[in-house]
Amino acid sequence: QMQLVESGGGLVEVGGSLRLSCKASRSVFSGSTMGWYRRAPGQQREVVATITWHHDTSYSESLKGRFTISRDNVKNMVYLQMNSLEPEDTAVYYCNTVPPLRPAWGQGTQVTVSS
Repeated sequence: QMQLVESGGGLVEVGGSLRLSCKASRSVFSGSTMGWYRRAPGQQREVVATITWHHDTSYSESLKGRFTISRDNVKNMVYLQMNSLEPEDTAVYYCNTVPPLRPAWGQGTQVTVSS
């Protein structure tokens, strides 16, 4: 069973913060490098941040240090702390493995940053 469920999105003003959560099935999560992806309106899905099983992280250079990815290997959870949000961060955010497992894509969680 491959399942990923994202939550925590919402409407926030410029400069605000959100914390996204992703609950993964064990079959997807265990031992995997996990990532947060996003798809902005009219654009392709892009990788935002990744984290290995051993908690090594990487980020899109465009984020300028505003986001932090983390994981809980006991709870099968991945998190994305987003600070200093900008209108350009408006997108649907997804989690998945890196590289992504196509059958595992969830519904995502909408983040809207108002100016």
